[in-house]
Amino acid sequence: MSKKETKLGKIRIGDISISYMIRPSKVHPPEKTVIFLHGFPFNKNMWRAQLQQLDEQMTGIAVDIRGHGHSTRGHGFFSIDVFAKDLKEFIAHLNLGHVVLCGVSMGGYIALRTYELMGNELKGLILSDTHSLADDNKGKQKRFDAIQALLKYGKRPFSLGFIETIFSKKTLAENPEAIEIIKSSIRRNDLQNICSTQLALAARTDTTAILPTIEVPTLVIKGREDKLVSELQINTLLNHIPQVKYLEFMESGHLPNLEEPERFNFEINQFLQSF
Repeated sequence: MSKKETKLGKIRIGDISISYMIRPSKVHPPEKTVIFLHGFPFNKNMWRAQLQQLDEQMTGIAVDIRGHGHSTRGHGFFSIDVFAKDLKEFIAHLNLGHVVLCGVSMGGYIALRTYELMGNELKGLILSDTHSLADDNKGKQKRFDAIQALLKYGKRPFSLGFIETIFSKKTLAENPEAIEIIKSSIRRNDLQNICSTQLALAARTDTTAILPTIEVPTLVIKGREDKLVSELQINTLLNHIPQVKYLEFMESGHLPNLEEPERFNFEINQFLQSF
């Protein structure tokens, strides 16, 4: 049977409208529903390759976080907690069962906070190039400086610097499609939303204390050339989450799902079929 087509959807939750992309499973009910959570300051389009290659027994949903892509910003006071509570409502509103969260970077912060809220109502976690630690003062100051630069110089210099930081040398040299997905995401994102999300990231809570309580299968992924996530941060996940599996992607920076999509898709399908 051929894979089902990806469809766009939109639902109203509280003070916002959430936009999402869904690839239904070929069976009902689906074996699992995988919700893909994008990084900052991107949108759901970064997950197209994963939706297309997801095991046909499973439903895939890529959401636009509040204030990103085509989801509205609502009250505009962003926090990782607000994003997680939006996600919890989204899951309840669509009556989704056997949910696995797959988050990269900021999406991983949201996934961990959502697990803190929902516990074993979730069935699994895929955490790519992310961690549980809150920003230290140096990290906070870096975000505040980035906000000032964005307000003074606009999105273009921010976008160019960001591209150089997040991708591996190989991706920068050989993968213009991945670069364009990210450039396009930043271009389309509203300046106020980017700055508000920087504040949300600076203010996020530390979720390290919950790691030993995670009772669901968890896959941790990291690009070898990731400049944003340290070995210490990754090891905090690996040393504290009980049912954890770790994979390193040798030719990736911060976004392995775009940089090595074939391997990423294969590995997440293998993981999802393992429980």
